[in-house]
Parts: sequence; structure tokens; C-alpha cells
Amino acid sequence: MDGDSRDLRFLKMHGLGNDFVVVDARGRADPVTPALARALGDRRRGVGFDQLAVIRDAGDGADAEIDFWNADGSRAAACGNATRCVARLLMAESGAEALRLRTGRGLLLAEAAGGGLIRVNMGAPQEAWDEIPLARAVELDALPLDVVPGAPPSAVGMGNPHCVFVVADAEAVDLAGLGPRVEHDPLFPERTNVEFVQVIDRETVRMRVWERGGMITQACGSGACAAAVVTARRGLTGRRVNVRLDGGDLGIDWREDGVWMTGPAALVYEGRVAPELMAAPA
Repeated sequence: MDGDSRDLRFLKMHGLGNDFVVVDARGRADPVTPALARALGDRRRGVGFDQLAVIRDAGDGADAEIDFWNADGSRAAACGNATRCVARLLMAESGAEALRLRTGRGLLLAEAAGGGLIRVNMGAPQEAWDEIPLARAVELDALPLDVVPGAPPSAVGMGNPHCVFVVADAEAVDLAGLGPRVEHDPLFPERTNVEFVQVIDRETVRMRVWERGGMITQACGSGACAAAVVTARRGLTGRRVNVRLDGGDLGIDWREDGVWMTGPAALVYEGRVAPELMAAPA
């Protein structure tokens, strides 16, 4: 099938069920607009994704640059699972065992970790209220949000904002009800991802996540990093933890040089977006 010259080629990938459309825009103008991101993100009328990742040319010591879009057409500065997916593609293409990828989070180092796993340094956590960002200065581990009785949440930034609740039972949380309520709270001027975390032991936590942009996802790489930072900061775990998500496990290691995340990345299929979807109205 030769297709139309206006067709857009893409890859569908996932990291632990956190699924992505990946567009390679190297050597060409970036084709993605907010309207196209919304059209592609529609799971009934488009392709469907948790995030859209656009690979672009980069200089200044980076192997590539990645832009991230949410399904509602908004932009995201960070997406850990999508970064691993793009790293897998570029490693397979170049044969490299390590890459430097520029994102809104900065220049991230990605490495092959063996056994089909990819490891990414997501950078140091943002622990100043105005960097996360929050609307005002508050105690980061006792946010003034009366959402879960007896469980004031914590805030941390991983290139995107996170609100982390430590709860007795993550399975019992009304994720669909509480997630959007917290996401849109005025304390978060750029909205927020929302994680509900249950501490199993000092090396293991269970996490469920509501992602900014309006969805429950099976995994969230930056959210897993945020959960590990918060539980370590509060003295509930060590700095190296296994995060159990709906889609599988991520290994998180908060080191002096940043928060390292290790997990799988899978290619599902390749496709083309037809011209009529490319012309989606704003």
C-alpha cells in the first residue's frame, strides 16, 4: 500500500501497558499540532495513546530530542516510559548501548540494561514549591488537600508535577473519582499527575496512577520516580525500590546523580495516519 504523500507514519509502543504513539520527525518539519494530538489520542476515532512522543533532530551533544503530548492536546515535559521506548528504537537503529536524549526535563542519559530492559536517568527531583510548580509555598509532605482522610499528600516534580498519596490500600482508592479532583485543584497551576502508593516493605511499593490529561494508566515512569522519592523522603523506604504498577514493575534507584528508572519497552505495530485525520479541525 503506497498511501498518500500526506500520510503520517507512526509506531505504537508501550512500557508496561503505558502506551504511546511515536512519530519520527527527524529531517522534516514537526507535523504535530494540538488538534492532531487530540485526534490521534482518541481511542475510538484515532489511534489511541496515553502519550504521543515526537522524535526530532538535536545538537549540542544529544542523539535526539523528544517532545511529548497528552491525549487532550496539551504538552508534557517528561514521560519516563516513552523515553525508554524511544531509546529502544534509537539503540536498535544505531547499535549504541547508551544515548543522550533531550527532553523538556533536560538532557537524559539512557542505557541498555540487559534482558530487554532500558535504564534512564530522569534527573534530580524538583523539591522547591515553585519548580514543581505549586501555586504557593506549602509543606511539601503535608499538602493542604483533604482528599484522603488521615493521608495528606506530598508534592514533587520530575519535569512534570506529581501529587503522591501514601495510603493503606491502593486497591481500595476511587482512582477515577479522586484523580481528576486532585489534578485540577488550584494548588497545581499546571495541573498534576496523581499517585496513590501503598508501602509493602522498605524495598517495595504498590502504585496506581491518574495521569494529567484525564486518564487512568497502567504505568507511569515519572510517577514511579515521584513515588520512590516521596516514600524515601518520608522515611518509609530506602532510595532503591521496586514499584508495582497495574502493568508490571519498574525499578527505581534515587542516586546522587538523579533518579534512575529501569523497565521494558515494547514495539506493537507500525502504521500510517490517513490524510483525513491529519486534517483534523482545531
